[in-house]
Amino acid sequence: MFAVQYRWRLEPGTEDAFRIAWRAMTESIRAAYGTHGSRLHRNDDGELIAYAVWPSRQRWEEAGKQPSVNAEAGAAMRACIAQSLGATPLDVIDDLLG
Repeated sequence: MFAVQYRWRLEPGTEDAFRIAWRAMTESIRAAYGTHGSRLHRNDDGELIAYAVWPSRQRWEEAGKQPSVNAEAGAAMRACIAQSLGATPLDVIDDLLG
């Protein structure tokens, strides 16, 4: 198993639109690549943080080379983002989530 963390700062007033697009994108990615889903969080500074769980790093890397599985949702997300703080690959070494 493999996980990736993403962080964003959004344009003011766009969180609801971002969340709708994020859900659509996550569902599309799960259907296309067999991922284990994602969770979206907000930290105390107002940044949104998501982590997505993939079957393997290889599957995540291969997916990143493909066209978007939901271009509309991707465009809607990008329209909300003031600053993307990048992706952090995470190798799972212990897993105690349900």
